[in-house]
Amino acid sequence: MLDSVMPFTEGRLLLLVVVLVALALVAAGWYWRVRQRRRRNIDRRLRDASRGVLANFIIPDGNGEEIQLQYALLTARGILVIDIKDVEGHVFGSEGMQDWTVIADNRRFTFANPQPGLWDRVAAVKRLTPEVPVMGFVGFTGRARFSKGQPRSVTLLDSLLQELEKEAASTSTSPDAYQLAWERLRQSAIAARMDNLLTEDRS
Repeated sequence: MLDSVMPFTEGRLLLLVVVLVALALVAAGWYWRVRQRRRRNIDRRLRDASRGVLANFIIPDGNGEEIQLQYALLTARGILVIDIKDVEGHVFGSEGMQDWTVIADNRRFTFANPQPGLWDRVAAVKRLTPEVPVMGFVGFTGRARFSKGQPRSVTLLDSLLQELEKEAASTSTSPDAYQLAWERLRQSAIAARMDNLLTEDRS
């Protein structure tokens, strides 16, 4: 009797495992596609709201090392350094906190305070473009909520993009000094990338 039941039970269990794995893969694929679509939309809006965009690049940090930047934008107000955070839930953090907390439904997690890294990136850009205004923001997507207020240098990405889009529509050109500084930043990014490629080739 047991011999006849066990194969059936094990087969049902195996089928259940296969179905769960398949559902997990489908969910992961869907989540990946949503994130890719959201990233493409952000990239498009950043380009529409600026006169130039550098994405995922490295430049010298002024101390003999290099630093990676997520985005830099050439705008009517100068050069904007933007770090984008895509978290869902209520975000609690301040300048003096080492870790910030996100609470959503029954989930709670922490991530490192993003401000110091942002300020390091802004400082690296300023070293290369001292003659133009350089500002930096940690831009949170619309899934984040700041019920206790937004810390310094933190903004909601959608609000920032709306401001930049209005500025881009009202002015057609950037001051010459901005353009020259932007080209210097772009060339530094290219040079840093080439140095890395040469280093990789030699290793």
